[in-house]
Parts: sequence; structure tokens; C-alpha cells
Amino acid sequence: MAYDEATAERVRRILARRAHVSERKMMGALVFMVNGRMCCGVSGTALMIRVGPEAHERTLARPHVRPMEIGGRRTRGFVRIDPAGYRAAGALARWVQQGIDFATKVPAKPAARKAQR
Repeated sequence: MAYDEATAERVRRILARRAHVSERKMMGALVFMVNGRMCCGVSGTALMIRVGPEAHERTLARPHVRPMEIGGRRTRGFVRIDPAGYRAAGALARWVQQGIDFATKVPAKPAARKAQR
């Protein structure tokens, strides 16, 4: 599935003020990382936001929000927002900020240990 480049550009403008932001193409979507952690992305015309497991059900109750599915399985802690839910610039900025807020609170993963030979 391709991603909507216009939406991706809007997200880039919001994230441009932040340090340590990167982009990665994954499974046909464009994912934005902050400090090495996924915070949001664009898949088709939907905005993907990482909200975390604690906020997942509460966020799904909001208008224009639906579960994120990968391979037919729901991904807890991530939601998809239809275009009507982020059409206004302020709404998009709030969604992206929610993803940033969660991603910056996720503890760093321990460094992988290399197998000794």
C-alpha cells in the first residue's frame, strides 16, 4: 500500500522543529521515528499514531479513529486516523504530538549483546 505524500509532507513540517527525527519505509507505509522510536506514520491516506497500550481503548472512542491492523491482526497501542480526523492543521499537530509524547517516554532498549565465539 502506498502512502499519501501530501500527508507525509504535513507531518514532516510538524516534526522539522525536533531533533533526532528519522523516516523509514515499512510495509508500504512511511513511519516517523523520534529518538529511534516510532511515533507516527502514514499508510494510504490514514495517519498512524503510537498511543501506547494504556491510551489505546480511550483513543479508539474518538471520532475518525480505528484500530491499526497488520496482517489482519490488531496492533495494540497503535491507531489509525482517517483524513477527516486530521484535516485541520491543529488536529494533525495534536495527533503527532500524542505520538511524540508516547515515543519519548518509552525506555531505551538495552544494547544487544553479541554472541561470543
